Amino acid sequence: MSTAVAPHITAFLHEHLPRTREVSPHTCDSYAYAFQLLFVFASARLKVRPSALTIEQLDVPLIVAFLDHLQSARNNSSSSRNARLAAIKSFFRFVEYRVPGALDQVRRILAIPMKRTSSRLVAHLDREETQAILDTPNPSTWMGVRDRAMLHLAVAAGVRVSELTGLRVSDLTFHPWAAIRVRGKGRRERVLPLWKQTTSAIRRWLGVRGGSQAEELFVNARARRANPFCGRIPP
Repeated sequence: MSTAVAPHITAFLHEHLPRTREVSPHTCDSYAYAFQLLFVFASARLKVRPSALTIEQLDVPLIVAFLDHLQSARNNSSSSRNARLAAIKSFFRFVEYRVPGALDQVRRILAIPMKRTSSRLVAHLDREETQAILDTPNPSTWMGVRDRAMLHLAVAAGVRVSELTGLRVSDLTFHPWAAIRVRGKGRRERVLPLWKQTTSAIRRWLGVRGGSQAEELFVNARARRANPFCGRIPP
């Protein structure tokens, strides 16, 4: 008897990941995209609609062919290929508790090896190059003040883009010293002290951010319409 994949992938993406495992929205989106690619590939290969796919059809040969397709047709790197495989394995670990008849299939899929990847030395900017980037935003405009504060914080605290955009005003503290709480991957949190230049840039941004009710520290241009400030910022 065939088992439709649709209800299981829905439960995995909408219940298991965000509620049971409490993974970040970014991780949920990444896993969802991995399965979008897989289902499009499987649908074309098996000549069935994605909604009609079954667990049994997602066997080792199909998944290996999908992984090869990622690298040969989509020019994905080994790291991207491994990320898609990690999402697939996570799903089948979830399935093994819901579909007893698929246990051997799950075991075989979990045995698919990751590809070895080489770690390259990460290049870095020198002091002059970093300062040039920090000085790029126009400090006399609303967006320039925001972008300069974001860049200063990214350089000083070494935060990821997803961490930067997820910061809240309540994460900031200026007493007894300037610091910010950052929520990273795996729900790990860290409190980072801020440089004087970074603190000044953030204070300047808070001064022109206006009365936006958004809890996010860095709001977009849409929030500017609710801001009483309009025009150029006095020095």
